Amino acid sequence: MTSDNQVSALPASSLVQLTNVVYGLHAISLVLGAFGAASVIGSFLFGWPSIVGVIINYVKRDEARGTYLESHFRWQIRTFWLALLWAVIVALVSIVLAPILIGFGTWIIGMFLLGVWAIYRIARGWLALRDGRAMPIA
Repeated sequence: MTSDNQVSALPASSLVQLTNVVYGLHAISLVLGAFGAASVIGSFLFGWPSIVGVIINYVKRDEARGTYLESHFRWQIRTFWLALLWAVIVALVSIVLAPILIGFGTWIIGMFLLGVWAIYRIARGWLALRDGRAMPIA
């Protein structure tokens, strides 16, 4: 991992374009969830565009090492896996609370907030990429 201070190499323009494509794939999944039958977070986690995007991240991340794009690849990968982790937690809590009817509310609110969080992460990362900035470690 590199921090903002350790980034020295400039990435190839094709790798910058590829990083834009991955943000675009994630954004497509989010939009499909917002305007389709699936939920935003469900579409993000289980839609083919996001899954393809994460696979690209893993395949190409060695090429991004030492550049500011390394932080974007890490940001995209973590966004996907953290969303999945939180979706599982929300689902489990909702299942446990379902017999007393609170579970339905926790499911709806939890998935909505998780969708907003995923939209925020993809938008923030894409804007930083546009400006040529690295993402924080989080």
